Amino acid sequence: MSEPTFKMTPMFEHYMSIKADYPDALLFYRMGDFYELFFSDAEVAARELQITLTSRSRDVQNPIPMCGVPWHAVDAYVAQLVDKGYHIAICDQIEDPKTAKGLVKRAVTCVKTPGTVLDDANLNTKSHNYLGALCPGADSEGGGFAWVDVSTGQWSGVDFKRQAELWQWVQKMAPRELLVPEGLQPPPRTLLEGVRLVRQPVSLFDLKRATERVLTAQGVREAGALGLAGHNEIMRACGALLAYLTQTQMRDPEHLKPFQRLDLSRRLMVDEVTERNLEIFTRLNGRKGKGTLRHVLDDTMTPMGGRLLEDMLRHPWREASPITRIQDAVAWFYDDDGRRAALREALKSVYDMERLSTRISLNQGSPRDFIALRNSLAALPQVQAALSDSSVASILQRPDQDGDATQIGGAAVEAPRAVADILKTWDAMEDCTALLQSALVDSPPPVITDGGLFKSGYNAELDRLLDLAEHGEQKLQAMLAEEQTTTGIAKLKLGYNRVFGYYFEVTRAAHSGTVPYHFIRRQSLANAERFTTEALKSLEEELLSASDKRKSLEYSLFQDLRQHMAQQRERITHMAQLIANLDYWQSLAQVGRINSWCRPELTADANLNIREGRHPVVEAMLGRANFVPNDFRLEDKRRLCLLTGPNMAGKSTVLRQVAIICLLAQMGSMVPATSAKLGLVDRLFSRVGASDNLAQGQSTFMVEMMETARILRQATRRSLIILDEIGRGTSTYDGVALAWAMVEDLAKRAQAELRTLFATHYHELTALEGRVDGVFTMNIAISEYSGDILFLHKLVPGPADRSYGVEVARLAGVPGPVVQRARAILANLERGRDVARKAVVSAVCLPGLDLPETKVKETDDLPYLQAAPPRADHPVVELLRDMQPEELSPLDALKTLMEWKKLWGGSSAGLSAQPSGSQNDAGEEENRG
Repeated sequence: MSEPTFKMTPMFEHYMSIKADYPDALLFYRMGDFYELFFSDAEVAARELQITLTSRSRDVQNPIPMCGVPWHAVDAYVAQLVDKGYHIAICDQIEDPKTAKGLVKRAVTCVKTPGTVLDDANLNTKSHNYLGALCPGADSEGGGFAWVDVSTGQWSGVDFKRQAELWQWVQKMAPRELLVPEGLQPPPRTLLEGVRLVRQPVSLFDLKRATERVLTAQGVREAGALGLAGHNEIMRACGALLAYLTQTQMRDPEHLKPFQRLDLSRRLMVDEVTERNLEIFTRLNGRKGKGTLRHVLDDTMTPMGGRLLEDMLRHPWREASPITRIQDAVAWFYDDDGRRAALREALKSVYDMERLSTRISLNQGSPRDFIALRNSLAALPQVQAALSDSSVASILQRPDQDGDATQIGGAAVEAPRAVADILKTWDAMEDCTALLQSALVDSPPPVITDGGLFKSGYNAELDRLLDLAEHGEQKLQAMLAEEQTTTGIAKLKLGYNRVFGYYFEVTRAAHSGTVPYHFIRRQSLANAERFTTEALKSLEEELLSASDKRKSLEYSLFQDLRQHMAQQRERITHMAQLIANLDYWQSLAQVGRINSWCRPELTADANLNIREGRHPVVEAMLGRANFVPNDFRLEDKRRLCLLTGPNMAGKSTVLRQVAIICLLAQMGSMVPATSAKLGLVDRLFSRVGASDNLAQGQSTFMVEMMETARILRQATRRSLIILDEIGRGTSTYDGVALAWAMVEDLAKRAQAELRTLFATHYHELTALEGRVDGVFTMNIAISEYSGDILFLHKLVPGPADRSYGVEVARLAGVPGPVVQRARAILANLERGRDVARKAVVSAVCLPGLDLPETKVKETDDLPYLQAAPPRADHPVVELLRDMQPEELSPLDALKTLMEWKKLWGGSSAGLSAQPSGSQNDAGEEENRG
């Protein structure tokens, strides 16, 4: 912002001094009943908020741009700007204008940013809002990444030895803001969608200072207590987060929960590419909601349960113990419809206890936040009762081992270990509920300075002031009646004016004698005298000050109540976590029950056995009656499935549903199948769909190869990989060669334990079945009748005979002449394929093509695979072999030649070779083997 050229007033000097400290923020400067913005800030705000841009200066030549919003509506305007990525500095009046001498003192009380907002207007109820910090390693390799949800106080972090994986995790967690040291640039081709980089001084990441900040904020003496011993990069990132929060919130972030480093060795790793390809949170077009796995799974009743579901979808467990613990709880609710319905009904009254507690702790809670918290705490007994078989609270008497009973109202009821542990630590918080119920009215005003917050009976002095404010006129009339009786002046009147206040008036006609001694003369009129009394003056002072005193007292009482509830934050967040777990379990049970899912069995081996598996999202869209379930098995000698079949048959659906079933199982969820026996997965990889990144110069094929390269580098022996149409973005032979080599590599990895589903249109690859250990083929069945095809969506053993690409094009609505021409060209290409292949293959044989049998030539690196067996002879060859030329007359020989010409002669186009560089960008070219 350029320096103004005019002589500045004291107000503008103060404004400019504050703005200098916040150059990157829009400064909302409180002036009376408005927040004003000036100069370039005003121009930006007026444009973004669509409000009027005016001018402050009278100088027509150099006007000062200005705009403003009412102070009571500022939150709505700030929310709009924060959603658009702006930082907002709120400059408030910090002293009472009535008592101020000269310029009212002002100061910035908070800075609102996309990653630190607390208002519901800027937050998705069931999703986290992360602020992240990334700290590279000292050797520029690897580093640490930490993230915090300021609205809930939850924070965590991870570290990696390679920066590529570090940035992958940033893309996965997608913080609204990412703090990075000055000078640090994301690696090439890193696409941070929706992430705003906030560059900070390198000193903010200093290890010593960061450690001091973290230990102080967490109230511990050593890093080991937080699991950060030896994790210096995470510690530095955490220190940067705390420093940034202190700068923006203008106070120490004491509301943060204990830091918990995310132990990736205990979690199923699902990278951001796989999340996108499986449509876990967003569809492939980037939209959320219907059509995503989360939408199908989310039947939670509370915001806390919804956020826990999001966490579990991002990183499920990979250990059997915590998974089984969740499964037991889910099964308990699954089997008891009445208990689950009672719990869901009780949870309807529970609001976002985590975020309510945070706002209250940071002194940003409104009176309505307290009412929402009160209603939530009042619902806790109903939630507890829903876990029992009676209407009374549960009394838990349970040893540590599993299988014992929970004692409830004298009756023994089996409860899973997870539910029993919740009941052990249950805190109904009756004291807080009673306090809030006795203190606050049911419908308080939105602003605490307006008064009207508290019920009568909560505070004696407040009751007295309320009585004065509400019944002042009655008290004045009662005093008048008393004076009339005492003095005997029946026509004594009570009046009021701004000069003398309240007074008693005695007309000369009504009373001509002396007035009582306690009457104090205030004013003489022509026909009347006006008096006051000590009692009247005292009542007058009380009445005139009652309203202000009441508001001041209510504000003080509200601050005391806020401080008391802020001290209960640990209890509130503990109960919020218990509610989140219960809500998460019942949601999985509800979805499983409605959709008839089953509980999967988890095993220590690497086998997968799914009976009548279904894709939960596709089934939800089509209806169960329209979805064809499929069986699928991976075993010791069947680790890599080559899946073939035409487009639209359902190959991608089968791939995704196997991956989703494994992911659901490791969340503790029921799965869409009749039965499932699954070996635990440590990493889940997916490469499906066609996409590009033209903005960074990456073609569809480049993106495909980059994602495939990541899989080949990072896959472990317990990973599950699904690949769809690898190699389709280049020429036919390049694609076949790449796909072939990848199949060989994946089949031989990790002592042949790596689990892979590989969908392809390259039928040449099916020749690997029986040649490479662990490779087997399956296809999606179709039915042909009178030239039409019917997709059966049924998974059957063996390879597909052909791809039916032309038929699929016809079904898609491609014009008839184009389809007919395509059929003719395809017939010619099929007749001429042998000639074409021989024309383009020279010294090295392309695996899978129909060439004469060759021997295997061993080299130090990799053997050339033997070519596929030769096809059956052409009918002409068979006829020639059986023919006896010496017995044919010249006429018979001519007739035979004419028949052969008619049957197999064709045109010269039928013998033309297919160009070796033909493109297969769409991934659907038919390759006949």
